[in-house]
Amino acid sequence: MANEEEQQPLKFDGFDDALIGVADVWDTTGDRPARLIYSGDMMIQILMERDDMGVEKALEFIQFNVEGAYVGPQTPIVLWEVPDEFLTGEEE
Repeated sequence: MANEEEQQPLKFDGFDDALIGVADVWDTTGDRPARLIYSGDMMIQILMERDDMGVEKALEFIQFNVEGAYVGPQTPIVLWEVPDEFLTGEEE
């Protein structure tokens, strides 16, 4: 079992306003580290307002620099809203 310090969830710097929750996720060692959950849509809004990015640039930034950065079992989770077509079964 990991020690107390290792169990602290990691944060994405600069995205506190997009933090929406916490999850306990089983890992391959049998530990269950807490992982912070961030709203991807809110992260895009932050980048657009704070860093004057367009939607596409903000999404690219998140995909490459945030989602693409695994930093261990406490790596935060980016949550994206379900597109309507997934709910209705229709494709665009």
